[in-house]
Amino acid sequence: MAALYRFFELHATLKLSGAEGQPSDRMSSTETSEAGYAGSYLQRFQNYLKVSGEQAAVCSCVTKVLPEESKRIGSGKSQLEVLGLGSGGGEIDVHILKTLQSALPSLPISAEVVEPSADLTKNFQDLLAKTPSLTDVPFEWHTMTTVEYEKKVTMKKDIKKFDLIHMIQMLYYVDDYAATLKFFHSLLKTNGRILIVHEAANGGWDILWKTYRKTLCTNSISDYLSAGDVKVHLDNLGLKYEEFVVPHAYDITDCFDLNSQPGELMLDFMTEQEHFHLSLTPETRRGILDLLRSKCSTEKEGKVMFNSNLSCLLVHA
Repeated sequence: MAALYRFFELHATLKLSGAEGQPSDRMSSTETSEAGYAGSYLQRFQNYLKVSGEQAAVCSCVTKVLPEESKRIGSGKSQLEVLGLGSGGGEIDVHILKTLQSALPSLPISAEVVEPSADLTKNFQDLLAKTPSLTDVPFEWHTMTTVEYEKKVTMKKDIKKFDLIHMIQMLYYVDDYAATLKFFHSLLKTNGRILIVHEAANGGWDILWKTYRKTLCTNSISDYLSAGDVKVHLDNLGLKYEEFVVPHAYDITDCFDLNSQPGELMLDFMTEQEHFHLSLTPETRRGILDLLRSKCSTEKEGKVMFNSNLSCLLVHA
């Protein structure tokens, strides 16, 4: 879903490095499903990135929220330690780190990255090589799933903690949401924050995937949760957080043209199907297309604009 989540791309294959891409957030129990970038998915993902502009929306939110928040995070500290979960090709991670640098120029920053795809990690490293301002930032790379990272961390006598942990569109791919949130919250330092970016409650993705849950939640995503569901888990855990809404929409008009290849690629991505027009029954296809137009989108100047609003949740230590 928008991420399925989907913000990071393979440098050689997607040819979008440095501009668009992310969430591998999107995470499961195996390297392939957690990475979510195998086979024909890459083509669908590339089309999504080109059309949606979602990464720009996420970066805009980071730019708006993080500078002031980072001053509270860094108060009284001599350095900042950052952990990225499901970092994919690193585009949003780089933006986050550069934002922290700008807000706190006197504090050195170190970063750890958890990403199960070796190819995406290589893309991240290539991007860093083109980012002079991050040359002096030390990185530690964990080419593994979040579950594997948890196991690795808990086996250590001295557990490292972080000032900022970010989860950009990655919670779709974990099996136990509450346990994941609780564990990573335990890794926060004093005044630390978890930055979660997730699809908003009652947005297009939420309506689509919850209406057709039985049909769509059969591949890498076994269940769908929106930011509203994430907030329920945070509330149940008694965690303090703030929410910032990120308005976002993109054009899905091509999805209603049976002869449009980009339209079918978008439908494949949005429904996690190999071939939307072949893999689902005619009745289901009609129902999804009607839902996309009537409940998930608005029409503006002849275009069908899909409601892809996001929520940015800042969870306090």
